[in-house]
Amino acid sequence: MLLNRIFIAMFIIPFVVALCKLIFWADVDVFDNMVNALFSAAKSGFEFSLFLTGALCLWMGIMKIGEEGGAVQLLSKAVSPLFSKLFPEIPKNHPAVGSIMMNFSANMLGLDNAATPIGLKAMKEMQELNPDKERASNAQIMFLVINTAGLTVIPVSILAFRSAAGSMNPSEVFIPILFTTFFTVLFGILIVAIKQRINIFNKVILAYLGGMAALVIGLLLFIINQPQYTELISKVGGNLFLLGIIVLFISLAIRKKVNVYDSFIEGAKGGFQVAINIIPYLVAILAAIALLRSSGTLDAFQDGIKWCLHSIGVYADAVVDALPVAYMKTFSGSGARGLMLELFDTYGVDSFTGKLAATFQGSTETTFYVLAVYFGSVKITNTRYAAGAGILTDIVGAIIGIIIAFIFYQYT
Repeated sequence: MLLNRIFIAMFIIPFVVALCKLIFWADVDVFDNMVNALFSAAKSGFEFSLFLTGALCLWMGIMKIGEEGGAVQLLSKAVSPLFSKLFPEIPKNHPAVGSIMMNFSANMLGLDNAATPIGLKAMKEMQELNPDKERASNAQIMFLVINTAGLTVIPVSILAFRSAAGSMNPSEVFIPILFTTFFTVLFGILIVAIKQRINIFNKVILAYLGGMAALVIGLLLFIINQPQYTELISKVGGNLFLLGIIVLFISLAIRKKVNVYDSFIEGAKGGFQVAINIIPYLVAILAAIALLRSSGTLDAFQDGIKWCLHSIGVYADAVVDALPVAYMKTFSGSGARGLMLELFDTYGVDSFTGKLAATFQGSTETTFYVLAVYFGSVKITNTRYAAGAGILTDIVGAIIGIIIAFIFYQYT
């Protein structure tokens, strides 16, 4: 298992580095610092989970109202014409169509617990149409790349983590994440469409993607040309959008005669359970990262990257400090989350580095995990170009995230 190997390396490598520092540089404090950092990280992981409980209960409760009120089904109907063109191999009335729509809609609303089982169901249904059961079909690759691109509208966990870390404005990253994930998904769709020779100039595809791109690019150009409104749009626009979605969810639930209060309580219970469940993962990853940093391994690696960038005239050190979140997210969601929290603690949740780390975490997906779980569920061994397209999309997403961060966040 890849994550297991990464986790082992995160303990072994710092030990070797520390041993070298003790033998060759007589650093007698290095092991003491590492042990202290280890216990401090374990304490931080538990405390983060406790602070996170309230925020997760709130958002999971709201998401449950939206789910039972029909928000997922509404999104499915809204995007179904577009996805029927992106998945031409799937018959119009095939069960896979509904599962794909539900999966994407659940991801956009941040309903990870609902999205994964629905996604596995979609893969199984697409496998029924696949003539070569060991080789990924075009539809399955398109589905996987869109998933690995981090398709999301409401980054619930990121807002909750920023709130738990004491951010003055937890939703400040909401619109930057929205922009970043949109352009990343757009790139993922385009690269796969070109590879599969899907006509991206089809009037339906152009209407959807072109219309959304025009809206997003127009807003970005306005912000670039009128930078004095950046903070206003980020604060007012993001918070207004979030509160508007909450009101919409409640309104839809009322229309369907859903008991809003009971739905919220049921969802909030799930949020409490999620907070409890992530404690072991947070402690494990934060402890490993603490060893990397206290031994000097992480700093040496970061200094190497900074030296390379400085040699070509790039002095964006705060960007380099956040990059580990971007490349760790490709392999491990929990690992990237741990790095993000460690950066919150080291540089501050509202620092440029902290906000860029949150943008990376909220606008990308764990590519190798998604590929392994989804393809593994239907026993596909030949994934063709899915991994390459997913990794390339991750790289482009990281670049887009950096550009968006410079537009929205004050660089210090």
